Amino acid sequence: MLRDISAQAVFMGFLTAFAGFASSFAVVLQGLTAVGASEAQAASGLMALAIAMGLGGIILSAATRAPVSVAWSTPGAALLASTGAIDGGFAAVVGAFLVCGFGFILAGLWKPLGRAIGAIPAPLANAMLAGILVSLCLAPFRAIAFDPLLGLPILLAWIIVGAFNKLLAVPAALTVYFLIVAFGVDVSAQGLNSVYASAVPRLEFISPAFSVAGILNIAIPLFIVTMASQNIPGIAVMTSNGFAAKPRLWFTVTGIFSVLAAPFGGHAVNLAALTAAMCAGEDAHRDPNRRYWAAIVAGMGYIAYGLLAGVVTAFVSIAPAILIQAVAGLALIAAFSGATVAAFKDPGTREAAAVTFLVSASGVSVGGISGAFWGLIAGGAIMLVKRTKLF
Repeated sequence: MLRDISAQAVFMGFLTAFAGFASSFAVVLQGLTAVGASEAQAASGLMALAIAMGLGGIILSAATRAPVSVAWSTPGAALLASTGAIDGGFAAVVGAFLVCGFGFILAGLWKPLGRAIGAIPAPLANAMLAGILVSLCLAPFRAIAFDPLLGLPILLAWIIVGAFNKLLAVPAALTVYFLIVAFGVDVSAQGLNSVYASAVPRLEFISPAFSVAGILNIAIPLFIVTMASQNIPGIAVMTSNGFAAKPRLWFTVTGIFSVLAAPFGGHAVNLAALTAAMCAGEDAHRDPNRRYWAAIVAGMGYIAYGLLAGVVTAFVSIAPAILIQAVAGLALIAAFSGATVAAFKDPGTREAAAVTFLVSASGVSVGGISGAFWGLIAGGAIMLVKRTKLF
């Protein structure tokens, strides 16, 4: 293995870790906080996820000699942000995380479940994701309305840098956010002390509780969104770069690490999509057989960033929440646009996709079950009626 390492792969690995962590950790924090996690629990969840995806990527890449990149579920975190708190508190949320993790393992070990997820119509899955994301993508503009001097520079950094390099657009917005917090926001001595006190990594164990509300509101939608928006595209990225697909192994291992991260506040880890292309493509190395080192180095980077999760979370908490929500919203715009285009591409399923999108975006809760679940059910019913021509 050491003979396969190269400077090119090492560089791409570090770039992958930086882009993967910096571009979406704000979404993860927002999601965990929205479902009831305290600051310490959110930091613990962020750390557990970063370590889990780092170890998962290292183990899978080293074992298969393929650049298997593992990431946290960014669409899943967005789902949490749109769902909000449920009965039973964060303990019930953690129980839902565990159920979802075991679902990934089951999808890897039992083929019919994986095929069933693959059978969910892509327009409906994308419409549900777009509906989940739309309210979050409005945050950058709400931040400008809150304070133009604070919100506008974040948006401008994303636009200007993105015009030259889309990969660095969100990290640029994040950098501006940190500069604004450091120089443009009055920070109390207590806030600074909390940042210093968080320098020591600390995991918080949350005893899980299981409830019907947690399974229907979080576990099932989280499982579907992650499989449809992360795992399936992740497989496509690997195969398009010439690597053999091993979904059973990949789903099982990422499911195991999801289960291990859940009691510490982590919602889910899965196959990476965008960052997978960075490690699996020619930029990692001309020889495909040596690209796996890029994923291994990226895994090491994720673990290192995970150990800083407490400091990052404490630093974020000392500024107005709308600012970090703006960064999170910018990080999700690409996913929102892609999901929207895919949802409404086929005229034959456009009405069903529209209903799924609107119900999911409405935030309506019926019987204690969130809109994401009902959106998929409503869109599926309309599609079924149209296809069977019942009327």
